[in-house]
Amino acid sequence: MKLFVDSGSVKEIEALASIGIIDGVTTNPSLLAKEGGDRKQILKKICDIVKGPVSGEVVATDYAGMVREGRDIAGIDEHMVVKVPLTRDGVKACKTLSSEGMRVNVTLIFSGASYVSPFVGRLDDIGNNGMTIVQEIVDLFDNAEYPTEVLVASVRNPIHVIEAARMGADVVTVPAAVIDSLFKHPLTDIGLAKFLADWEKAQGAPAATKA
Repeated sequence: MKLFVDSGSVKEIEALASIGIIDGVTTNPSLLAKEGGDRKQILKKICDIVKGPVSGEVVATDYAGMVREGRDIAGIDEHMVVKVPLTRDGVKACKTLSSEGMRVNVTLIFSGASYVSPFVGRLDDIGNNGMTIVQEIVDLFDNAEYPTEVLVASVRNPIHVIEAARMGADVVTVPAAVIDSLFKHPLTDIGLAKFLADWEKAQGAPAATKA
C-alpha cells in the first residue's frame, strides 16, 4: 500500500520526504490556503520534493470551470493529479480530462478515474462505518477489474491506516500528525529506553580483567 501525506505544508512534506516513506501528496483548497502565497508555486514545490503523484483540487463547480482549472493544474508539473468532486459536472469533467491523458482523483467513487477517494473520517462523523465502505469499494473494484486505485482519505488515526492496508486499499493519504503517531508505540519507547540504559551501564562498567 502506498502512503501519501494529506498536507499543503512544504515544511511538513519536506520533513517526511527526507525519511523516505512518502509516495505522494493530496491537497485541497483549505490546506493550501493555510500556507498563503501562490497556489501553483506551492504545488510545484511539492512536486519537486516528492516526485510522485500530487493531487490539486479544482474550486469551480461547473463543468467548463473544472475542465479549465484541471488543465491548468495538470500543466504545473508532470506529477500533478487533478482532483474533482463526484457531482454531475465533476463526472463529466473527469471523462474529459481523462480522455486528454490527465490523471484524475475523484473524491468519491467513479470508474475511469485514476484514483477514487472515500473519506472515512467524514463517513464516521455522519454515523456510517467508513472502513466498511472502503472494504465494499475495494471488493467492487477488484471484482470489476477497474484500473482505478482506491485512495483512502480523511484518515483520523493509525487504526484507519492499518485497516486500510488489511483491506487491500491501494493508497492511504494521512495528515502529518497521524504519520508521526505511527512511529510512536509504548513498547518501542520502553524497549529503546532499556537498550540505551543497558548500553550506558555497560560503558560505565570497568573492563573485565584477564585471568
